[in-house]
Amino acid sequence: MIDGTRSHLNRDSVGPWTESRPIRRVLMTCDAVGGVWTYACELARALADHQVDVLVAVMGPAPSTGQIEEIAALDHVQIAHADFALEWMDSPWEEVERAGEWLLRLASDFEPDVIHLNGFAHADLPWPAPVLVVAHSCVLTWWRAVKGERAPQRYREYIRRVSETLRSAFVVTPTEAFRGQLASEYGIKPRGMTISNARSCCTTAVPAKEPFVLSAGRLWDDAKNLALLDTVAPALDWPVLVAGNEELTGSGQFTSCNLRLLGKCEPARMAQTMARASIYAAPALYEPFGLAILEAALHGCALVLSDIPTLREVWSGCAEFAPPKDPSAWRRALGKLIADPRRREQMQHRARQAAAVFSVQKQSDAYMNAYRSLLQTADRRSEMIAA
Repeated sequence: MIDGTRSHLNRDSVGPWTESRPIRRVLMTCDAVGGVWTYACELARALADHQVDVLVAVMGPAPSTGQIEEIAALDHVQIAHADFALEWMDSPWEEVERAGEWLLRLASDFEPDVIHLNGFAHADLPWPAPVLVVAHSCVLTWWRAVKGERAPQRYREYIRRVSETLRSAFVVTPTEAFRGQLASEYGIKPRGMTISNARSCCTTAVPAKEPFVLSAGRLWDDAKNLALLDTVAPALDWPVLVAGNEELTGSGQFTSCNLRLLGKCEPARMAQTMARASIYAAPALYEPFGLAILEAALHGCALVLSDIPTLREVWSGCAEFAPPKDPSAWRRALGKLIADPRRREQMQHRARQAAAVFSVQKQSDAYMNAYRSLLQTADRRSEMIAA
């Protein structure tokens, strides 16, 4: 398991920093489709403790009422939204360009000290402040993990833009394994650092657990591999509940015969369901970090996870693992925990202890260090140009 305090800084790209002008404003891009929203809210909330104002610029589908309320409750945080296509969607580039113009206008008005991009496509804009790019996922690594082959030619413009960002930008990844996947797929070793994702700790006592298995994920995303749970569920003594958004369509259509579908759950309902669940299952083919897994662990769920490098990095020794394409192995792993209360309680305890390491304070401290280093490097360059 990785240490949630760990952050790897490439000193060739961003030198050691001393005191420089303070970080007071950060412009952060985001979408409301998946885990990036949760990540952005957690980090924006934690940055308030550093007296940093954050403007969250949301692109893509509009945030839900619950998501808007989540942002509105945060001190020092503003939100702006525009319904531009996201860079991983089909033929998005005209809207990506318009989104860039919108982002530059926001930056001109907000006057940020640092630009924090949760995507690749806008890294090369003429920003008025240093830029940090967080790689949460990408089409090529997704395609390799899910389809077992290189992404098709229709993504050549996406590949070009991501490659340019990986060559030129300071890139944060949530795991070392995912950084390696990017380097392997693009043939570019990105400079930057690894900062683990984080979730707020569940401070209330874990309630009595109920006899069901829980999973969550976008039902339209083949990477979540929820069809495997549909195959496995009839052989289990407990029901399998799945929370997830069905509004977008992906490369395949997901239909379930054996799962209890909960639909899209707002954060409060999701937390309540996780608190009741005894086991959380994530059979993902592709998962650069897995915030939902972390949240489930904080709520005291025993974890059964895909045996893939990124999840091994985070949860080794604290979860049961099964190959993501082996239904028999998943039946055995889930069935063993269902049938063995002592083992299940032991794994619940291990998961919760491990999850507590990934604190938002440690995460925000690591980002503040990165912001300061980027700002100091930009100031030194400006001084050299002026001289």
